[in-house]
Amino acid sequence: MSSIDTLLSCNLNSRFGNMSKPIITFITGNRNKLNEISVILGSDVPFVLRSQELDLPELQGDPTDVAIAKCKQAAQRINGPVFVEDTSLCFNALGGLPGPYIKWFLEKIGHTGLNNLLQAYEDKSAYAQTIVAYADGSDDLEPKLFIGRTEGIIVPARGSNNFGWDSIFQPHGYSQTYAEMDKEMKNTLSHRYKSIQKLRAHFLET
Repeated sequence: MSSIDTLLSCNLNSRFGNMSKPIITFITGNRNKLNEISVILGSDVPFVLRSQELDLPELQGDPTDVAIAKCKQAAQRINGPVFVEDTSLCFNALGGLPGPYIKWFLEKIGHTGLNNLLQAYEDKSAYAQTIVAYADGSDDLEPKLFIGRTEGIIVPARGSNNFGWDSIFQPHGYSQTYAEMDKEMKNTLSHRYKSIQKLRAHFLET
């Protein structure tokens, strides 16, 4: 188990003045995700965002069930408020595959291989989905879920390849893939943006 050596206050103007705020741990070892989520959350949420990488069991099944189970395990390990995210890339022609297994598909067959999965199909449509599960550390409370989804199509890789499958997913209504967009544009329409915005609204309302 290792921690990312960054403690990000969500108030960018007084980074070290907010340590009296509660700390919420985002379970990830991915700096790109951490940075993206920190930007989406903004400066006015009533907590300090910390990240930590945990070696959790690789679960299989329905993405919602997987997110809930991962969140419960993480909350027990951290012994405090946590949130996890489970992201899927679902090809409609393949009945939703690769779905939550996109990470392993990408590692094994790459962007070209993912395109080849749809070679025999006219339907190139897909959707990207992020499920964020948040638990406050109480044993008797089920995690709260915040789901974001963006429709699009699968295209040959375009743009930077340094963030997962962004270079092959083109959202509906746009001529660019996620990877070709600047961060500001992507952060206004991505599946992750939509789910984190719901998480943000939850904290601002409570």
